[in-house]
Amino acid sequence: MRIDGYVSCFDTPDRSGDVVRRRAFLGARADVPLLWQHDVARPIGRVLRLTEDATGLRMEAGVTPGCRDGLDALALIRSGAVDGLSFGYRVRESRPRPGGGREILKVDLIECSVVTLPMHQQARVRGVTPDV
Repeated sequence: MRIDGYVSCFDTPDRSGDVVRRRAFLGARADVPLLWQHDVARPIGRVLRLTEDATGLRMEAGVTPGCRDGLDALALIRSGAVDGLSFGYRVRESRPRPGGGREILKVDLIECSVVTLPMHQQARVRGVTPDV
């Protein structure tokens, strides 16, 4: 199965006040792991494709067949209990925002995750489809 959605949304603050700017992911490779709840001990698949558009960083990822955590994640997504996406990263360039948080200009992408509570409220699963 494949999961599609936004792991980051541009130009609007997340729960911590950070704002990711367009082109922050420039050069990011799509071959990072897809994790369950940012837990490196619980990989559920691989990211297959990343695309920056006007909204944010859109991800398409494959869930590994037979992976127990992956099957649980898909069941929770289908039921509507979980629909959040997020990403793990190292900041390469940022600057402080007035009033708190950072303006994130460049990052190294480490992983993408299916999560219960995404840091950015608009970072959500958009769809689940069978492998083609």
